[in-house]
Amino acid sequence: MKQKACTIKSLNISEKKGTIKTPRQEIMLTPEGIEGDAHAGKWHRQVSLLAAESIESFEGELGRKINYGEFAENITTHGFPVHLTKPFDRFVSKNVEMEVTQIGKKCHGTNCEIFQLTGNCVMPKEGIFCRVIKPGKLSENDELVHIPKTFRIKVLTLSDRAFEGIYKDKSGPLIEKLSKDWFKSQNYICETNRTIIPDEKEILEKELESAINNNYDIIYTTGSTGIGPRDIAPKIVANFIDLEIPGIMDMIRLKYGAEKPNALLSRSIAGVKNKTLIFSLPGSTKAVNEYLSEIQKILMHSFLMLHSIDSH
Repeated sequence: MKQKACTIKSLNISEKKGTIKTPRQEIMLTPEGIEGDAHAGKWHRQVSLLAAESIESFEGELGRKINYGEFAENITTHGFPVHLTKPFDRFVSKNVEMEVTQIGKKCHGTNCEIFQLTGNCVMPKEGIFCRVIKPGKLSENDELVHIPKTFRIKVLTLSDRAFEGIYKDKSGPLIEKLSKDWFKSQNYICETNRTIIPDEKEILEKELESAINNNYDIIYTTGSTGIGPRDIAPKIVANFIDLEIPGIMDMIRLKYGAEKPNALLSRSIAGVKNKTLIFSLPGSTKAVNEYLSEIQKILMHSFLMLHSIDSH
């Protein structure tokens, strides 16, 4: 995929929030945001970006010329529609790196100096917010390269017979397909990696540790969640995670177990290790469909929470 880039037309700061920002030829990004700017701090909206194209299209509505910084954007860009990015995308220059955390914002209306002066504001719809990942200096005319977020998923199929080639793994490929389809529907890129292992404690532990070390966003295990003597996944995963997320799996068991009580025998478990979500699913394709249809409803909010992004 060809990377897209935009050029910095203006760098703008202000000492108070909700006020027009004034241009600077260069700014210094720190771990808390822009040095000297009111929005700097330990939160997710440290730096705001707005495309010059958005400003120009809005000038017709207001009937006058709009100066860079007048909508309180820190960075005015040109050449790329920044509002079409998504949370977790990144902007990278030769010196700095920023992560997109929010698209648009709530308009404060008459309580905002900008709204009072202009009568309207484009930031709530087409402004974006980032936090600093790599501090450094930005200057006018620097280039910012847009790097879309790629979600990486590890799928571990636990099955003695599938590992021995007695039967074909079906649940693992299904998880890959459903995951790719869902992330595509959210306009994200998704990469998957699948491994088949036997129901062995040491092998599963090693694979989980390897996936964490390789910074996967999600780990799905499938199989080995019942009450048989070789069903080891839930206990191993429970010992591995930092935090358990019991609600989602309890709800799935109760929802589908109401019609088919055998579903209540699943010991499926969900949790978090570092910033990775881990879900231990049953081994049938029917169960995979049922579980993922519910899990995917909470995925994006889970990622926002894990990365300290307040989406309320």
